Amino acid sequence: MKPGPVRVMDLARRNGIVRTRDLAAQRLPRVLLTRLLRQGALERVGRGLYVIPGRPISQHMSLAAVAKKSPESVVCLLSALRFHDLTTQSPCELWLAIANKARAPQLDYPPLRILRFSNRALEDGVERHKVEGIPVRITGIARTVVDCFKFRNKIGLDVALEALREARRTKRASMDQLWSFATRFRMANVMRPYLETIA
Repeated sequence: MKPGPVRVMDLARRNGIVRTRDLAAQRLPRVLLTRLLRQGALERVGRGLYVIPGRPISQHMSLAAVAKKSPESVVCLLSALRFHDLTTQSPCELWLAIANKARAPQLDYPPLRILRFSNRALEDGVERHKVEGIPVRITGIARTVVDCFKFRNKIGLDVALEALREARRTKRASMDQLWSFATRFRMANVMRPYLETIA
């Protein structure tokens, strides 16, 4: 069997991010992370999250870090828009939906903007994407646009309209998809005039 440090580095190369619990699953002592950190073989990117230094990191590394810590959470609203390239906004916080009674993840970075969703809202229209090799749950395009209208008081109607126009301009969400989510999330009356304008 390979020595502990080699196994930790294999995990880092394979998974992109190593968590302390990943070591526990492999029956490896956590002190290995401290040693590798001191040697410069790993760098800390958040509480309990480590990566190989100098490794090319995508702009969505923070999504992967959060998904590692909170796999049941869902990236939503401005962060989902950014992921889908539907906005010019560059949010400084990561917008994250969690279950009503779930405990909010504790991270040093990135700063989180937590929203509480029902269990149905955490599943309906949610896609799974691989980011830095880690599965991340993100609201799909049509669902994200509808959420923007639902939470327009938090993010601004101008952002919701920009997302709607961009989704239609790039043909990445059909009118049927948008209308279906608008109906399911009780946004049909709010969105109808805007949908009719761009139809």
